[in-house]
Amino acid sequence: MLFACLLPLLWVGSAAATDHSFIEGPLNSGPEVTKACLECHQDAADHIMKTSHWTWSMEQDFAGKKIDRGKINSINNFCIAVKSNEPRCTSCHIGYGWKDSSFDLTDSSKVDCLVCHDSTGSYKKTPTDAGLPAGEVDLLYVARNVGKTSRQTCGTCHFFGGGGDAVKHGDLDSSIDFPTRNLDVHMAADGNNFTCAGCHETKDHNISGQAMVVSPKGQNHIGCTSCHGDKVHSESILNQHLDTVACQTCHIPTFAKEVPTKTSWDWSTAGQDIKGEKDQYGKPTYMKKKGSFTWGKNIVPTYAWYNGSAGAYQFGDKINPATTTALNYPIGERSDLKAKIYPFKIHTGKQIYDTKNMYFIPPKVFGKGGYWKTFDWKQAAEQGAKANGLKFSGEYGFAPTIMYWRINHMVSPAAQALDCLDCHGDNGRLDWGKLGYQGDPLQNPEFARTR
Repeated sequence: MLFACLLPLLWVGSAAATDHSFIEGPLNSGPEVTKACLECHQDAADHIMKTSHWTWSMEQDFAGKKIDRGKINSINNFCIAVKSNEPRCTSCHIGYGWKDSSFDLTDSSKVDCLVCHDSTGSYKKTPTDAGLPAGEVDLLYVARNVGKTSRQTCGTCHFFGGGGDAVKHGDLDSSIDFPTRNLDVHMAADGNNFTCAGCHETKDHNISGQAMVVSPKGQNHIGCTSCHGDKVHSESILNQHLDTVACQTCHIPTFAKEVPTKTSWDWSTAGQDIKGEKDQYGKPTYMKKKGSFTWGKNIVPTYAWYNGSAGAYQFGDKINPATTTALNYPIGERSDLKAKIYPFKIHTGKQIYDTKNMYFIPPKVFGKGGYWKTFDWKQAAEQGAKANGLKFSGEYGFAPTIMYWRINHMVSPAAQALDCLDCHGDNGRLDWGKLGYQGDPLQNPEFARTR
């Protein structure tokens, strides 16, 4: 969600402003703006600093052990990891100046109020400067025209994570700024015109909903039934499906409807002088500093059982490079009465690992000594390992990985939801074998899961 690597100047879109013309200038820095905000909103920074949006970490229960995990110490198969790459990754932090591990998370003056509350569309963060505002921003003008959050303010980071528009999530991209009804019935102007906060209810700046990638054991979930209830169909057979099938499975037939999303990233090919080609969507298939990519559009999700909890790779976990390592994965199976069939975006990767210690290494890619400047994997691995508390043997290779991204957005109108034959037809989209069935349960009722 927040490892932006090629993002242009981060901009925040418009929302209804609340008159703050009483704020006096000049305001020459982000912390000066925050000081002005806190004169009236004394508790706001204290609330913010208790959230995972600020700390990039959360206490979670893994195998009965409490650990702190979040963006700051998890691994992905996009830009791989935050530590040692902070000035680039933290351009999407809701604070100012997180340049390295010395950043003081208790300093309220570093909280960035404008990144979420700008209503002018003119606020920008420089994408390589640890979240500091771009020099050309008129901070006084923006501060006097703050308002509620909007799809545009949230999307400034969440639409562009992983290196660009739609790269990471697949169901969150710039098309949701002003979507058509067919794209997303909830957020369309001729639909419900929801903002993100319409579903992600917030109290004391703590936003409900968590990404399965960085918070696999998080419990602050939101769901369709919070608004719709659990018996919403006029046909009883459809309501019976709700015991085993998530709403999203039928009501989000495809994702990446308008903007292509990245489906694979192979770091092992980086560093070569290969002429990059564009694919059918106009997207690059190769970049020297990043390697090879594939993209997709109007993608049919991958379906898996999910009970609300997930597993994840932790730094230092041993791998078998001959097999694909899941960096995160949904937990659940057919016999799990809490599990439902959910839709996921699958992203595959190939990334650097230590061939003696047999674990993944988070390389330093950005800044002095980083791979994007030196094209030296050994140096990048050594620096990245040190920043993340890992030993590096000096020997490395590349191993395959996979990640699961839940699909929750881009809900289609009811008339476009899946029909019976989309799943139960001769060419249905569900892989019944992988879901634990011996064939289609509609045709083999004895194999159906019972409650």
